[in-house]
Amino acid sequence: MDTGIITADLHGKNTYQAKVIIDTQLRRARAGTYRIRLIHGSHGGTALRDFIRSEYSRHPKVRRLILSPDGGTTELVLREYV
Repeated sequence: MDTGIITADLHGKNTYQAKVIIDTQLRRARAGTYRIRLIHGSHGGTALRDFIRSEYSRHPKVRRLILSPDGGTTELVLREYV
């Protein structure tokens, strides 16, 4: 069953590796995909979170970003789910 959400675990990745993974997921996203959930963690620092916010907040495919309350996950909203 396709849920419309792609999940990518970025734990242990540096910003270059994370960018490669995220860009690949954005390219692979189909019409039924409405979010990409990026699990980056929050206890080991904020480098990945900050990178994602600065790099993808103005990406042409991304409508908006959602940061989880605990700060460990960022979702790239590609389209609103209706």
